[in-house]
Amino acid sequence: MYAVVRSGGKQLRVSPGDIVSVEKLPVEAGTTVELTEVLLVSSDGGTTVGTPTVPNAKVVCRSLGDGKGKKIVIYKYKRRKGYARKQGHRQPFTKLSVQEIRVG
Repeated sequence: MYAVVRSGGKQLRVSPGDIVSVEKLPVEAGTTVELTEVLLVSSDGGTTVGTPTVPNAKVVCRSLGDGKGKKIVIYKYKRRKGYARKQGHRQPFTKLSVQEIRVG
């Protein structure tokens, strides 16, 4: 069984037991999180595609804590003008452990 959920403007394919990273959520580590924007659910009984979401479907997750992604470097440069700017960025995320997929 798997589901496609939307979180933080991105879509993720999740199954029970998966550990996924999503855009940072305002939750404490160890708390339960319900992702309600379920776009698709597939199981042995068939596949249900939402219009745009599957009604009464949710993915129950447990928060494992927050973190920061790998550092990316933004470098702006104009040749012959003496202009150069260097900036770094680390995107914050929340790590979730998928517990179950509920439908109906």
